[in-house]
Amino acid sequence: MTQNVLFDAPGPKARRNIRIANILGVLLVAALLWFAVSGLAEKGQFEAAKWTPFLEWSTWQYYLLPGLLSTLKAAAVAVVASIAFGLLFGIGRLSPFKPIRWVCGIVVEFFRAVPVLLMMVFFYQFLSKSTPVDSAQVPFWAVVIALTLYNGSVIAELVRSGVFGLPKGQREAGLAIGLTPGQSLRSIEMPQALVAMLPALLSQFVVILKDSALGTFIGYTELLEYARRLASGEGNILPALLVTAAIFILLNWLLTFAAQRLSRRLGARAGKVLKIEDTIEPEGIEAPAPAK
Repeated sequence: MTQNVLFDAPGPKARRNIRIANILGVLLVAALLWFAVSGLAEKGQFEAAKWTPFLEWSTWQYYLLPGLLSTLKAAAVAVVASIAFGLLFGIGRLSPFKPIRWVCGIVVEFFRAVPVLLMMVFFYQFLSKSTPVDSAQVPFWAVVIALTLYNGSVIAELVRSGVFGLPKGQREAGLAIGLTPGQSLRSIEMPQALVAMLPALLSQFVVILKDSALGTFIGYTELLEYARRLASGEGNILPALLVTAAIFILLNWLLTFAAQRLSRRLGARAGKVLKIEDTIEPEGIEAPAPAK
């Protein structure tokens, strides 16, 4: 009785139409794949000479692994810096002082609106012409700063929306036991908001990992740049891009898997805490005596 609340269950005719539509969709996808594969085969993209370099250790040793290390290095630094930036400005946007909220809001909205590639180019030019940073390190820091400012601004909005999404009783309970609004935010609301926004935070980490490939436009030698160099020597640009895409997909899957495990563990731990608290009698309150 409770299964079909929002819509009626499809009848025999509707189920038949759905089945026919699914079959047609599968056939259409299969036809598109066949068309693409046959076109690539005619162009010689499946020749063994184009794929055998990826079976050689030298290809991974001098191209793919160094590029992967550079990508992970930039992404890891940007993730840590983005979290710090997002927490700082997210809490600033929740401040009871209007000037702090306005300043943090302007900073967050500005860097959310500027394209990441534009910021990379700007900071590359800025660092190379106005700071004593080693020229070899300029592309790396330009990539990290641009990723930090953009993704940190998004994380700041996640923090603000996560706190606003909590029940009002959380803050009221903190104030009732004598906490200040700032203490309630740090001790009660922020931990719950961080757990609630973990899936969205994970998505932002994936964006950081993928957007690090934009560093190739300013000369940062990350995975995509190493793959392009390999392809220029071997003449296999499409296989090199496909292998690079497969590596990015694997990295994102591993990141998603780790975050899901962490989310389940945190959720289970929070559930255990709630169950324990429910079984504890409040101090100073005696349980009612059984009725005679």
